[in-house]
Amino acid sequence: MKVQSFVDILGADFFTGVPDSQLKALCNYLMAKYGIDSAHHVIAANEGNCTALAAGYHLATGKVPVVYMQNSGEGNIINPVASLLNDKVYAIPVIFVIGWRGEPGIHDEPQHIYQGEVTLKLLEDMDIKSFVVGKETSEEELSSVMLDFRAVLSSGKSVAFVIRKGALSDAPVVDYSNECLMLREEIIKYIVSASGTDPIVSTTGKASRELFEIREANGQGHQYDFLTVGSMGHSSSIALGIAFNKPDTRIWCIDGDGAALMHMGSMAVIGANKPSNLIHIVINNSAHETVGGMPTVAGQIDVVGVAKACGYPYAVSVDSFDSLDLELESAKARNCLSLIEVKCSIGARDDLGRPTTTALENKQNFMEYLSGL
Repeated sequence: MKVQSFVDILGADFFTGVPDSQLKALCNYLMAKYGIDSAHHVIAANEGNCTALAAGYHLATGKVPVVYMQNSGEGNIINPVASLLNDKVYAIPVIFVIGWRGEPGIHDEPQHIYQGEVTLKLLEDMDIKSFVVGKETSEEELSSVMLDFRAVLSSGKSVAFVIRKGALSDAPVVDYSNECLMLREEIIKYIVSASGTDPIVSTTGKASRELFEIREANGQGHQYDFLTVGSMGHSSSIALGIAFNKPDTRIWCIDGDGAALMHMGSMAVIGANKPSNLIHIVINNSAHETVGGMPTVAGQIDVVGVAKACGYPYAVSVDSFDSLDLELESAKARNCLSLIEVKCSIGARDDLGRPTTTALENKQNFMEYLSGL
């Protein structure tokens, strides 16, 4: 189905969400039509954030908003759906548009398998009536479903369209870029060189894929790294938990701007505890690059200022490899909690692979290595 037709059938004029590769056609359409215009389109920090934002839109206008996300974000909406939107509370209607990663019978990455299995069940448990949109879904069929859904929405309940891979087509081409010159893969090479045999926790998406391939190219083992292939936004908390329990070992966290924004409260917890053995690196390209390149708000905020306000004793921003190298070496010698924001370009190799070991093998090898430290 053409994405223009899909949007027309929804009949909404406000969209908010977290970008998803399965919904790239919709995301590109919204960016081409609205950009980041708060009257019509807001890219939020996490799925709970956009659900509450949508509730505010409804309270102010009486209209029904659209919230889009990957199915991995269902966990983040459970609380606002149950205690804010639900018809037993405020009866605020929302149209959810959910990319279905890990659909049963469709090959996908390990972090999507279980989420894919429970996607429809979670919606049912949240009392959200759903309809699956596939390549074969016609405009007439979707229009008929939407007519039924309007009766549900008018009762103060929410509905969901679950989008299969390739269901939406004819997306406009949108160029996502910035003015930064440093490539993320090269940045991670510098971090690998500086960290030596120290443990690294890397964030969701291309950063972990690049870290894995760098180890392969260096002829190194993968026992030093915990690749956080799912659980976006939680790599810094994982690193904190390790740092607490390995106080004599330097721990590195390779984070992304989208991930750091998603659960920014973790920075407050890290800053309050000040683990002297943790080096937190936020690679900031101001984009959700792994799922298509749509922008984050990280280019408009002071990441270093946030870290310092949260209690990080040292925080700095760099935009060149010379300054990066200097700050990595200084952080090793400093012996206190440090944050390094690295300004990064958007882009990755077309032939970037994926880890060839399983998530369980990664965990076991990493734990075995940690046990010897």
